[in-house]
Amino acid sequence: MSTAETRVSVEIAGSEISFETGKMAKQASGAVVVRQGDTVVLSTATAGNLRDVDFLPLTVDVEERMYAAGKIPGSFFKREGRSTEKGTLVARMIDRPLRPLFPKGWRRETQLVSMTLSIDGVHPYDILAMNGASAALMLSDIPYPTPVSAVRIGKVDGNFVVNPNEQDTFENSDLDLVVAGTEEAILMVEAGCNEIPEAEILDALDIAHSEIKKLCALQHELREKAGKAKMEIEIPKVDEGLYAAVQESHGAALDAATQIFDKLERQNESERVMSEAVAAHCGDETDAAYAERKAAAQMAVDKLEKQIIRQRIAIHKKRPDGRGEDEIRPISIDAGLLPRAHGSALFTRGQTQALSVASLGTLKEEMRLDTLGLETKKYYFHHYNFPPFSVGEAGFMRGPKRRDIGHGALAERALTAMVPSIEEFPYTIRVVSDILESNGSSSMASVCGSSLSLMDAGVPIKRPVAGIAMGLIKEGDEYVVLTDIAGVEDHLGDMDFKVAGTSEGITALQMDIKITGVTFDILRDALAKALNARQFILGEMAKVIAEPRAELSPHAPRIMTVQIDTDKIGLLIGKGGETIRGLAEEFESQIDVNDDGQVLVYSANGQMGEALAERIRSMTKEVAVGDEFPAAKVVKTTTFGAFVELAKGTDGLLHISNVKPGERVDTVEDVLNKGDEIHVRVVEVDRERGRIGLRLAADPDIAGKTAEELAAITNGGGGGSRPPRDRGPRGGDRGERGGDRGGDRGRRGSGRPRHGDPERS
Repeated sequence: MSTAETRVSVEIAGSEISFETGKMAKQASGAVVVRQGDTVVLSTATAGNLRDVDFLPLTVDVEERMYAAGKIPGSFFKREGRSTEKGTLVARMIDRPLRPLFPKGWRRETQLVSMTLSIDGVHPYDILAMNGASAALMLSDIPYPTPVSAVRIGKVDGNFVVNPNEQDTFENSDLDLVVAGTEEAILMVEAGCNEIPEAEILDALDIAHSEIKKLCALQHELREKAGKAKMEIEIPKVDEGLYAAVQESHGAALDAATQIFDKLERQNESERVMSEAVAAHCGDETDAAYAERKAAAQMAVDKLEKQIIRQRIAIHKKRPDGRGEDEIRPISIDAGLLPRAHGSALFTRGQTQALSVASLGTLKEEMRLDTLGLETKKYYFHHYNFPPFSVGEAGFMRGPKRRDIGHGALAERALTAMVPSIEEFPYTIRVVSDILESNGSSSMASVCGSSLSLMDAGVPIKRPVAGIAMGLIKEGDEYVVLTDIAGVEDHLGDMDFKVAGTSEGITALQMDIKITGVTFDILRDALAKALNARQFILGEMAKVIAEPRAELSPHAPRIMTVQIDTDKIGLLIGKGGETIRGLAEEFESQIDVNDDGQVLVYSANGQMGEALAERIRSMTKEVAVGDEFPAAKVVKTTTFGAFVELAKGTDGLLHISNVKPGERVDTVEDVLNKGDEIHVRVVEVDRERGRIGLRLAADPDIAGKTAEELAAITNGGGGGSRPPRDRGPRGGDRGERGGDRGGDRGRRGSGRPRHGDPERS
């Protein structure tokens, strides 16, 4: 083993990816720094103590360090806490392709850690972390057999792109496909799509695998230059003589037990038979070799159960619950079953049941993200919960587990492309799927339930989405692709291939393969069968609810949109926010104003919301000749007339000659006083001078006249706010002329929307 610093690199899609070792974390079993551009990830693999367990004690952790992007973490403590959702999802993508390849019988505590050191906002760190984890294993003394590499495939402007930059992935790509595999086969797929056809998915997988081979070759080169000698491990083997004895004594009973239709009955009876078989073949408990013989008997019994079920499916084409290979379990659907929820659906497929509930909120209730990525907030998100009672067990419920986060993200991704934008539907949308009963494919049940609950809530999704889980049993050259796999078929099978989509194409994929012999023909077969199953399920969903409801739930907040000129935003907000707060309190609503002049009105009461929206329109509209204001308030009286508030910050002048049609008055106060509400009509608008002239709506001189006729009267000198010129004594003329000039000045100020009359401000 070399202790010097070692660096190897390869070009993938025009960008260099390098592995470096020998400088950092030298006490780990294996450590590698993966670099692409200015994105740098440290990945380590460490083997600990030997554990007496019957499972692989593997832990995968992804540590997002905010300093990598020059950020200080949020929260009161200002330090990183538990793993973010993104970190958890990346950890799962590392774990899923690596775990099946660990040698049988490896029982040392093993931890893979990937730590972000630098983030450039161009090259996503997840692909580097996935490659780094495998490279660290290859460098270590852990007897890991072969490198696993990963790439991302995007689709930008109709073309496939290998490892697209982060901005294209986030904003411009119709496909976000992450593929991991060995030189021989693809092991894992994770994808979000915008209705991509099945044939294109296969093309993308083929492109990905050709790049994966290059990265695997790079890991081989790194191991040859700097790898440690591998530990020796004895892989446990089943005693063939003991296996034959168990098969003879309990094979028939186990065969019958594994064909019981009900899941819990089948599990209980199978465990009873297997326990009897172990007890019958492990000898006397007082014997010194009892523990060893018991472990050997357990291995033989486990192999027998697996062989019975797999051969029955692959060769005899008979599934544990009696279904045909393409048969979907019975489906039942209820929509709108929760009276106070905004949208709800109960989706049941066989013994798997998901209760999905949609809640609508204001845009201020969005999910804010404190991560290393470009996305800072989400307005649609999905949460998945898997309580222990769903599988007939008792257990702790202490928040979401990694599996819950992963399944929730998959269901969210399946619907994301179909959920309307906030411009089309200005709500924050949260969907929760509680799994009430589970026997396989609960994540795909939550996809179906979520689609139904969104339509029940009246969310205008583009098309409904359904999901199905496909499986594979391969025995030699014989294989069968299974539609809608149950739990036992997932556990003992060779593939778990989840496909979600609409009638037009795929929206999400998740595939995990446990063997290396899966060909593209098998994948093509699985996608074709998944399409048929998806179309069938969509048909069953359409029988209950075919499209989004036309009306929102009466318990959902009402959101109305009002577009105003940007120069009116200050008028709506008011000094120190006084105006907008007053409106919100008066109408018991919430008001949000965007920089582009879009005003969002949120109200639990539809009538109050409509009234508020109308108030905002009247406040911010440009006053025009012919507009009427039925309840305009007198805000000031002068010697030449009355100033009348038409909208907040916008006043007009009712000249003294017009306060009482057909009659002359000595003072305005003889007819009007401050605070009076009157019905006025606009007869003159001089925007250059900031003057708005008013007449009483009941004035016979203007009643029934159009805006054009009113404008002609004003332009001809006979209307608006100008008084008669030839009445009364000379002093009256001068007074009126002076008043008219004063009125001009007053009106000039009164039309300025943010200031109004100088004496009032």
